[in-house]
Amino acid sequence: MAAKKRTYSLHTLLTLLVIMWPLLLTYIKYSKKESVEDTTYNKPDLTGLVISDEKPGLSRGSWFSGAYQRESDDYDNDHWALKSWMVRANNQLYYDWFKQIRVNGFVIGKEDYIFSESYIFSAFGDDLMKEEKVRTLLEKAKVIQDTLDKKGIKLLLVYAPGKGEYCKEFVQDKYVHPVNQTNHDLYIKYTKQLGLNHLDIYDWFNKLKSGTPYPLFPKFGHHWSYYGACLASDTIIKHIEELTGRDLPALGWNNVDVVDSSRSRDADVLKSMNLLTPPSQNMKLAYPNLLFETDSTKNTTRVLTVSDSYWYDQVYMGIPANCFAGGQFWYYYNKVIPSPRQGEKVEVWQLDLKKEIESNKVIMLLYSDGNLPTFGNAFIPDVYELYTSPKTYNERYNRNLQLLTYAKQVRESPVLLKKATVASSEQGISLDSAIKAEASNMMGR
Repeated sequence: MAAKKRTYSLHTLLTLLVIMWPLLLTYIKYSKKESVEDTTYNKPDLTGLVISDEKPGLSRGSWFSGAYQRESDDYDNDHWALKSWMVRANNQLYYDWFKQIRVNGFVIGKEDYIFSESYIFSAFGDDLMKEEKVRTLLEKAKVIQDTLDKKGIKLLLVYAPGKGEYCKEFVQDKYVHPVNQTNHDLYIKYTKQLGLNHLDIYDWFNKLKSGTPYPLFPKFGHHWSYYGACLASDTIIKHIEELTGRDLPALGWNNVDVVDSSRSRDADVLKSMNLLTPPSQNMKLAYPNLLFETDSTKNTTRVLTVSDSYWYDQVYMGIPANCFAGGQFWYYYNKVIPSPRQGEKVEVWQLDLKKEIESNKVIMLLYSDGNLPTFGNAFIPDVYELYTSPKTYNERYNRNLQLLTYAKQVRESPVLLKKATVASSEQGISLDSAIKAEASNMMGR
C-alpha cells in the first residue's frame, strides 16, 4: 500500500510563521549585537517607560527567594521583539476608538488638546488647599525673604500658568463648572498681604491671550510653548533686574520660525503616547531664534531656581548659563542641574544648603498652578528651619540621611525605580512616596 503523501495548507504555514515571528525577530536582533556585553540590542523604542537594560543575575539566594524568576519575567516582558509595535498598536486602538490616551494622568480634551487631569482640577479649584496651610507656608517664606534680604540676597516667587487654566475652552464638558476659588487665588492673596516679592505670569498670560500672535500653549505638549517660554524668560529677566537693581544680559530674537510641526518640548506628551500614527497638529507654532547679549560684565547675578518641570525649557535655551551667571536649577528641590560633580548625579540633600543659598544673588521659586499644593516642595520649611533653628534642622537632617541615601539608590536603579513606579500606580500614591517606601524597606524598617 502506497504511503499517503502529507500536505500542508498555506494557512497552516502562515499560522506557524506568525507564531514563530517574534522568536525569529529576536534572533535577528540578537545577531546584530555589537558585543557580548551589549544588552541594549532589543530595547523597545518607546518614550516614558522605565526599563532596565541589565539582565537579572542568577545566584543561589535570588533563585530560592524567587527574585530571579520575577526579575527575569519582567526583563523578558520589557525586551521581547514586538514590544514596541504591540504597545503602539494598543495605544493607537485606545486613541482612535475610545479617545483615550495611555499616559498616566493625562486626558484628551476638545479638538484633540491634551491635558494633565490634575491641571484641569487646579483650573477649576477642585484641588483647593486649606487657606491656613497656604498662609502658614507663605509666612515662613516671608521670614526667609527678610533674612536673606539682610545678606543682600533676594527671594522671588514666580507663579507660572497651567494649560488647564489657559486652555479652558478645550477642556471636556464633564470637568467644567463655576469656579469659586483656586489655589492661585489663595497664593496671590497672601503673597500680596505679606509683601513677598513675586511675579504672576499666570495672570499675565491670561491677559496676553486675546492678542498673542502665536500659541502660548501647544496642543500636544504639557508645558508652555517654546514661544511662551521665551516671553516668560524675557519678563523674568527684566523683573530680576528691577528687583535687584542690577543689569543682566538681555534676551532677544531677530526672527521667528513659524511652522506646523512641533520642536523642543512642544509635543512632549504626544511622544509619551507612543502611537503608530501621530494625529495632525493643525496648529502653527513659533520658534524665535534667540540672541543673548554677550557682555560678560553683566552676567554676574547668580540666580538659583527651584522649580517644577516648566523651567527645563529655560535650561535648554541656555538662560541660566547666559543670563543667570551659571545658577543651578533644583528640579523639584531634588535633582541638581547641572551637576556640580562631573559624572555623578547629585541631589540637593548632598549639598551644604546654607552655603549654596548664600552663593547666589537671587533665589527664585517658580511653580505652575498644578503644583501649587506642593509649592517649593520642602524648600520653604527646610530653609525656614535652617535659619530660625539650625540645631533642630541639623538633627533632622542627620536622622534622615540614611533614608535619603537609599531613596537616591532607588531613583538611579532602573529595576528599583520600576518597582516603585508600579507600586505608585497600584497603590494610588505619588512616585516620591513609593520611592521612600522602597527606601524604608531597604533599610529594614
